[in-house]
Amino acid sequence: MEERIIVDAQSPATAFPHFWEHMFGSCHASVALCEDWRKDLRALREIVDVKYVRFHGIFEHQAGIYGGQDAAGNLVLNFTRIDLIYDGLLEIGVYPFVELGFMPEEIAARPSPHPFWYHPNVAPPRDPRHWYQLVFQFARHLVERYGIERVADWYFEVWNEPNIDFWTGEPKEETYYDLYDLAASALKDVSPRLRVGGPATAQAAWIDRFIRHCVEKNVPVDFVSTHVYPNDTALNVFGTEENIPQSDMVALAVRKVYQQVIASGRPELPIIWTEYNAGFDAVQLDSPYVGPWLANNIRLCTGGFATEMSYWTFTDAFFEEGGVFKSVFCSGFGLIATGRIPKASFNAFKILHYLGDQQLALDSTLALLTRRSGDGAVVLALWNYIPPRESGRCITVNLQLRGLKKNQERAKIFLVDDDHGSPLKSWQAMGRPDFPSLEQQAALRKAAVLPPPLSAKLVDGQLSVSLQPDALAVIEFS
Repeated sequence: MEERIIVDAQSPATAFPHFWEHMFGSCHASVALCEDWRKDLRALREIVDVKYVRFHGIFEHQAGIYGGQDAAGNLVLNFTRIDLIYDGLLEIGVYPFVELGFMPEEIAARPSPHPFWYHPNVAPPRDPRHWYQLVFQFARHLVERYGIERVADWYFEVWNEPNIDFWTGEPKEETYYDLYDLAASALKDVSPRLRVGGPATAQAAWIDRFIRHCVEKNVPVDFVSTHVYPNDTALNVFGTEENIPQSDMVALAVRKVYQQVIASGRPELPIIWTEYNAGFDAVQLDSPYVGPWLANNIRLCTGGFATEMSYWTFTDAFFEEGGVFKSVFCSGFGLIATGRIPKASFNAFKILHYLGDQQLALDSTLALLTRRSGDGAVVLALWNYIPPRESGRCITVNLQLRGLKKNQERAKIFLVDDDHGSPLKSWQAMGRPDFPSLEQQAALRKAAVLPPPLSAKLVDGQLSVSLQPDALAVIEFS
């Protein structure tokens, strides 16, 4: 199968911020104390411009924040592990994107453990005064420890997915607004410079009504946040019965929310997608599939529709939603497998980082054209996306280049596919060991190393590139 794309290096340019590589998610708070987790974060920071990490459960039992109550019934908090968690992030050079949750069981209205393996309590507070005190003392401690100039650059997001089973207040939406209002008030009482937002919903829900609530009640809000996944249904996200491909679901939700925000009483609010990824169920997240899905999603979401998008998650290390992983490759959400083994998705993020900061017009659904303002390099992303449950075939893409300078007639081709930058085939050849030996882990890490780019010379302004199914290429003309 052959495709032809005309690449014009002099086509109109627009700003192209790298909204997909600044924030990443990661399970729950206490895992941030693990050295393998921190090593994986350092590895991520070496390849992309990651600035924030978000995780659940900073108020969970394992983080130990509840320290009792004084004689008057006011909360006494213990910041020992909170400090270790955030100190570790800052030492690596990353800020926390603070998700305020879940409810310490000692102040919860009732036992209400979520089905996750680490059983967070998702009930409302027994006494709303305690929730205010929890957030206020927590934020005040952060400002005292790290300084307002630093903490003012963090984000504070109230709760996680209150529209589904992460919140047992009834009715869900109204009781969540009560929770949000108290948290926003507590944060702003510490400092008006602290940034607060929500509703952190699943399935792109509540955004228009949440903003309306904040406007009508004069409640502080500095950003809106929500989540969506390719496997979410059109009924849940859009209220329709249409069949939306997994390649398009996230981008369509992003545009829906964008339209809701600009039509609201606060059209300037930043829109932060604090969870999304390439999918689950039939999707093999350990495979190169993630690369072309991600590149296509970037293409569809560019244009100011999202301020930031936080991929869930950057590592499988200590990812404990369903319990301890039973195999090194089990389609976990992370970019790095247990044992510090980068997946193909890690290398996809690595090569997409090479894209420029200006987008050039291009008439194609399988490519993205950019220019780097720093060195003037023209950089093209090219992919062969195969939908889940479908078998694909190789394609040959014939590029016709126009407008390049004479010193841009050589191409460097970075490639991620089954044979480049993916350890999965090596693991399968080993017999799929659930618990690789130290020697096998070292071999898998070696197999995961991205090979040097291929070098090619344009012939009469043309270049032909062959792509396996689910291959991603990033081509620099420089």
